[in-house]
Formats: sequence, structure tokens, C-alpha cells
Amino acid sequence: MLGSTHGTLTTDSRRTRAIACGERSGPIVHGHPARLGDLDVSGRPLHADVPDLDRFFRPRSVAVIGASDAEGRPHTGITRQLADWAELVGARLYPVHPSRPSVFGTPCSPSVADLPEQVDLAVVLVGDPLPVVEELAEAKARFAVVFASGFAETGPEGEAAQRRLSAAVERSGMRLLGPNTNLNAFQRFRDDLQGPAIALITQSGHQGRPVFALQELGIRLSHWAPTGNEADLETADFLSYFAEQPEVGAIACYLEGLKDGRSFLLAADRAARRGVPVVAVKVGRTETGARTAASHTGKLTGADAVVDAALRQYGVIRVDGLDELQDTAALLARARPPRADGVVVYSISGGTGAHVADLATEAGLRLPVLSEARQAELHQWIPEYLSVANPVDNGGHPVGDRRGRKIIDAILDDPEVGVLVCPITGPFPPLSDRLVRDLVDAAEQTDKLVCVVWGSPVGTEPAYREVLLGSSRVATFRTVGNCLTAVRAYLGHHRFRTGYRSPFDDAPRTPSPSYRKAQALMRPGEQLSEHAAKQLLRAYGIRVPREQLVTSAAAAVRAAGQVGYPVVMKASGARIAHKTDLGLVKIGLTSASQVRDAYRELTDIARYEDVPLDGVLVCQMVEQGVEMVVGITHDDLFGPTVTVGLGGVLVEVLRDTAVGVPPFGEEQARDMLAGLRGRPLLDGVRGRPPADLDALVEVVLRVQRMALELGDQVAELDINPLMVLPQGQGAVALDALAVCGR
Repeated sequence: MLGSTHGTLTTDSRRTRAIACGERSGPIVHGHPARLGDLDVSGRPLHADVPDLDRFFRPRSVAVIGASDAEGRPHTGITRQLADWAELVGARLYPVHPSRPSVFGTPCSPSVADLPEQVDLAVVLVGDPLPVVEELAEAKARFAVVFASGFAETGPEGEAAQRRLSAAVERSGMRLLGPNTNLNAFQRFRDDLQGPAIALITQSGHQGRPVFALQELGIRLSHWAPTGNEADLETADFLSYFAEQPEVGAIACYLEGLKDGRSFLLAADRAARRGVPVVAVKVGRTETGARTAASHTGKLTGADAVVDAALRQYGVIRVDGLDELQDTAALLARARPPRADGVVVYSISGGTGAHVADLATEAGLRLPVLSEARQAELHQWIPEYLSVANPVDNGGHPVGDRRGRKIIDAILDDPEVGVLVCPITGPFPPLSDRLVRDLVDAAEQTDKLVCVVWGSPVGTEPAYREVLLGSSRVATFRTVGNCLTAVRAYLGHHRFRTGYRSPFDDAPRTPSPSYRKAQALMRPGEQLSEHAAKQLLRAYGIRVPREQLVTSAAAAVRAAGQVGYPVVMKASGARIAHKTDLGLVKIGLTSASQVRDAYRELTDIARYEDVPLDGVLVCQMVEQGVEMVVGITHDDLFGPTVTVGLGGVLVEVLRDTAVGVPPFGEEQARDMLAGLRGRPLLDGVRGRPPADLDALVEVVLRVQRMALELGDQVAELDINPLMVLPQGQGAVALDALAVCGR
């Protein structure tokens, strides 16, 4: 299959294009040509290529093409910032301008060809960057940055211009950031902050500002990659690189679209293997958002349900707002792994505690009831009439003296408690000040997470600005919602990290015998008949009912006797999509006369509707089980995807489905089922036996194998219903629709 046309994702990445063009034997993985074992069944990489970006972020030499020091010119401010940044990182600065002898006192080179050395980084400020990029490529510059807009984000002409830019870069081996990017990569980061840092990736520079501002609250940032249109360097490149940097504790992303779904998944997988949390705002939940994002950076946003599934499979934490992005990334970067997943809400107000406990439970957090012994201990310092089961209400006064610290220590000492959340709805000196100090001191003495929600709208109080923000151990929030979102992400990330096994480790490397059987059934550009579609399923080991395809009433009667009454009869033809709507299905037939009559009626309807048949199916009737649907569709961004959900008519009414992006393993398949609203039906309800969940998972994995191996050869597959029988009895595909790709 290596180099075949059966791959499912079209990618712009240079490593995949090189395979298709035969430029080298395989993609580059960790700087070495890939071996066959590094490729999946369709010849695609199974490991992320980590680019060497050290000389981008810390170059030894920087050229500024179009540099200016003329007052009032827009390039003057940019040149000044780049000069300051070059001095900060210890790089030699080379202004380039055809008519200026010097810029800010530094001698100018008239052209790229006149640069005194091969530069690590060239920043292109001119309006038409293509000729300059070609010159830089000829001069062997390592990296270039293009600020100019007017490329893929503007439509077909801009897309063509961006393709020319990409081609120029690809021919040279130089790497390019942009176009349509900005100066965010060259910000001055604070160097007086300690601890793990946040690395930031944004496709809109302005949207990264709240995260960048975290430095003012004592949170360290290490890198900022404003990827723009991603003509060459893309989000996945920076994600892979940041995951390898020892100082990075978390990666925060603002994503409008992705250049290549496969590359992004490989990069997310690398971060997951390294245990580096990735938090992302991904635009495109609505049609309006998706359309606007495409017009801004000119990239695919992908169907949101598929994007959501892909992020979840690789542990990327999706949040909705920039405030959630900054708070969640800050917590994940700095907090130690949890000792337990229990959350305790502790407050000086019963109303506040009850409200926050409600919100925490609704957010999916576990609030364990403290043991009777622990409650008795707390009641040494808290009046008996107050509840200390969880939430813990101290009534207010105990926080004003030595009792306050004892209460906090007792809560944190509980083995079921991993997180303490203390909402302080507003400043109430001296109680709130003493409470804050006790929380900070306790946090320094424990390896458990202490979270404080400072609810004051002012935010200038010393207890907040100096004590809370001065602590590297307390996680401080301004809203309860952001706190609970971050805590849920924190606990979820560490659960995910503990059990993570990369789906790429188990991805098939070579075609199975099923693939060769399936090839004989493919009809490019055509829909298969139900009979042929079921043969395709059978080739992949998916069980179908006993059935025979017949072309006469007499043959139908013989088939019914062999299949066993009662039977189902269905018209079979490549142009039939909804047989029931046309009256082309007859169920519960129990005699030869019913079978003969059904055959005549089905063929008469087909003639009347002008639907060509390849015959009539006489099928075993299967009644007891849960009707599910399993299928394959294609996403523009991620390629083949597998869907599973409630089947029969319920699939159109309830739309209760889950999506998986291949490759995925058994655990991910089970997670897909766990997320269905109708999952209790599989566990058995109203006296019905539990369904054969293992058999359903096996069908999902076999359909995934089909998607991986056949790729674009299967444009659509719909198994509906898949009857999941009682536990131990398997699952049977009662109907199937398959459309072949062209």
C-alpha cells in the first residue's frame, strides 16, 4: 500500500507530498527517513515530525527586509521592535533597504544578495513578499516571516498566490511563518518569573493577548507562535516543538482552522505521550463562526462534532472563552498531579457553599461526603448546627483565629480529597484577609490543589493582589465557572495521562486479507446494492443474517426454507437507498404462499418506480436486540471518520451519535459508546437483558479497519440497523448502504 492512492487525507505538509512524489523513501521522523513501520496502511506517518525551531526563537542573526527609521512610517515601529528583540536574544541585526545607507544607525544592505552572512531569520515587511522569499531561499536563510495579508483568506486569487509562496519555500528547504501574521513571536517575555511556563499558539494575534497578560499575575510564558495563514509552518509544527521544551508546562491555543488534520493529531499525540497538557479554543461551533474563521486565515474549520471528537481522543482540552483558556492553561501548567479526585467546597457562607457545590456537581466533579470521623474532627472548631459533610460551612467566625488553619489542614488531610475550592464572594476584612493567608500557608505545606475564587469585582485588595497572586501554590480565579472548568480539566487531564496509549501504536501497517477481498467488490463512483454492501461487511468479518439473493418466486420459496421461517424479503439494487419508504421491504413472512406473493409485489413496485433490481433478498428475521447504527463518512479536515449511535428510525429523530477519528483503539471505542445518551439501552432497561457490548465494540473496530484500509474508496458506509443481541450472542448487520468513491 505504500505510495498507493488509497490514503484518506490530502495534506500540504512537505513530508507527505514528498512520499507521493517519490522524492525520498519515507517521511522524516525525528530527523531520520521513516521506516515502513513508521507508516500506516495508507503510507501516512505514524509519528510527528518535530521541526528544529531553536534558531527561529533564538536566532544568531536577523535580517529585516524593508526596514525603515523614517518618522511616521508603519515599518519604522516594527523595525524598532525587531531591533530591540534582536538585542535581547543576542542576535546580529541586518536591515535591508535599497535606498537607505543605514537604519537606526545600523548599516543597510541594499538587497538580500548583499547580506554579509547566511541569516537564521529574515522578517519580510514588503507588500509583495514572493520575490523576496525566492531571494531568501537562494541565500539559504533558515527561517522567514511574512506579515503581508491578501492571500488564502481573500479567496481564489489569494489562494493561488499563497500556493506560489509555499512552492518557493518548499523548493528551498527554508521554513516560513505566515503570511498574514504579526509580531507576537517577538514579544519581550518577563524573565523574572519561575516555574513551568505556558507556550502560546494563536491564529489571530489579538486573541492571545489575555494569555500573554498572565505574566502580570505571575504566570510565566515562554513562547508565542502567531501562525497566520500557515503557508508552511503550521500549528502542528509548533505544538510538536513546544511539547519537547522542558520549560513548557502547558500549551494554550487559539485555533480558527487547521491546515492538515493528520498533522495536528500527530502533534497532539506527541504532547499526550509527553504528558504536556494542551488547552484550546477552537472556533467553528456555528456556521457563522466557521465562515468567519475561514475568511480570516483561509483554513478548514472541519465539522465541529468531528473536531470535538478528535481533540478529545488526544486529550486536547477544549474551552469556549479566552478567559477559560488563560485560567485553565495557568492551572495545568503549575499544579502538581492530583493525589485524589475528590473535591471539597469550603466557605464562610452556607449559601455560597451550597451554590458552588451545585455547580461543581453539575460540572461532573466528585464531591465525596466526608467520613463521620472527619466531620467530628471539624466540629471541634465549627458549631454542630453547621454542615461539614461537603460542602463545609464554617459560619464565618472560625476563620478569624487559630481555628481557621486547623479546619483547612483537616480537610486537606482527608485521603479522599484532592482539591479544595474556597469561594470568597467579596472582601470582608479582617476575616477574608486571615482566611486568604491561612489558605496560602496551607497550600505551601501540602501537595494537594488549593483553589480560591476571589469574587470581588474590584480586584485591587491587598489580600488578592499581594497575598493570593504572590503565591505560586494557590490557584486563584475571579469566577466560580472558570475555577470549576479548570479543575475539571486538571483532573481529566491526569486521568487521561495515566491511561493514555497512543492510537498510532496500534494502527495497521499492512493491508489485511479483508482488504484484498474488498477490492473485488468496489465499483468506483457507484452505490452498492444491499447484497454487495453486506458482502463488503462479510469480507471484514462483520456478521450479517443468513440470506440468499434470488431472481424468481420459486427460488424465493426454496431460499426461505433454507434460511428458516419467519423471513424478511427486500428488493436489492444499487439505486435503492430507502427501501422502506418505497414499500420494498416485507417482514414476518411465515409461509411459502406469503413468500411468493411478496416476491411478486416487490418486483411489481420496483418496475412501477423504475428501480432496477439485481434480485430479491430472502433474509433471516432477527428481532431481539438493540438497534444501533455504525458508519463511515469523510470529513474535509480529518478524512474518514467512524460514527456509532442509536439506529433504526431513532438515528434521524434523536441524532444520538458519537464520532471517532481513526486510528483509535478499543478504549476510545468504548468511550464513544459511553458518551451516548441512549447508552442505558445497551445496559438493559425494563427487564431487558444487557446487550453484547463487546460485539458492538468489535464491529466499530472492524469498520474502522475498513475506513483505514479502503480510505477514499468508500465514500460512505451506513450499517443501519446493526442489531446488537443479548450479551454473548453477538451483533448482526441487518441492512447496509455503501457508496464507493471515485
